[in-house]
Amino acid sequence: MQITFVDLFAGIGGFRCALQFKGAQCILSNEIDKYSLKTYASWYGNEQLNSSDIRSLNISKDIPNHDILCAGFPCQPFSLAGVSKKNSLGKSHGLNDQKSGDLFFKILEVVSKKRPKVIFLENVKNLKSHDKGRTWELLKKLLDQSGYNVFSKIIDAQYCVPQHRERFFIVCFRKDKFSNKKQFNFFNIINKKQPKLYSILNTNPSKNFMITKNLWSYLQDYAYKHKLKGNGFSYGLHEKNQVARTLSARYYKDGAEILINEKKWACPRKLSPNEAKKLMGFNNKYARFFGHKKGFPIVVSNSQAYKQFGNAVVPQVIEDIYESILNYIS
Repeated sequence: MQITFVDLFAGIGGFRCALQFKGAQCILSNEIDKYSLKTYASWYGNEQLNSSDIRSLNISKDIPNHDILCAGFPCQPFSLAGVSKKNSLGKSHGLNDQKSGDLFFKILEVVSKKRPKVIFLENVKNLKSHDKGRTWELLKKLLDQSGYNVFSKIIDAQYCVPQHRERFFIVCFRKDKFSNKKQFNFFNIINKKQPKLYSILNTNPSKNFMITKNLWSYLQDYAYKHKLKGNGFSYGLHEKNQVARTLSARYYKDGAEILINEKKWACPRKLSPNEAKKLMGFNNKYARFFGHKKGFPIVVSNSQAYKQFGNAVVPQVIEDIYESILNYIS
């Protein structure tokens, strides 16, 4: 029997990309951002693609029964940068964030009514330590009370992409379906390949992505001032045989976290959107599977593409966790 899944807070489909590649069937995708929807539809088709605010969905009618609920629910309420910004503005963060912090409870509503066999979630590393660990303890308790055994792990994607990218993954199994099962083991990353930046970089990059002399001077001065104050801020200047810092959704602003040292150029350069796509692991293996012989097309502006890739999950990590899930439930 084919395994079915729903892809909530779908973004550009990191979950969809991996699970469908492994043979599962997506029966609903939900995303509200119009630019992400454009990319998602271009890459996977718009069948079963729903653009409504998830808060407005009638769970019984609009969400079909499914085996696995996948969701990379909004991370801004829990991220270090997001929390810092909210604090500076005197606004609530975490589950009290009025804009998106409460969306985890919508996932619980879906779980309560649809009772999927497996829940597969992703968020930023800081979710585990947010509010001195109390936020995660509450979420774990709520999932447990919903009838699920809860397993979690922070995984760094640099075993499969040339980027230091730690994310918090949560996998839950229905207790009444898997009562004879105990410990779930996430995959082992020992002996996995650890690629370097040159594996995804264009060998003949365009100077359109070189930052300006003014921006380069500003970044260096800004970093120096923070160093004198004992702060950790600095731009990330990378050689091609290194692993990059984490690509974030703000990369479109100045590219500061991942600058490539082109030795013969006057200033470093940003990644191109196509390089950012590859840095996130949306490679030709997956693109060809979905019928894109020349790779997944970029159908939005550069700024929107950078935002989308910075918010995405790495498909290979999702694929490897999914294989562990299959081993567990088989």
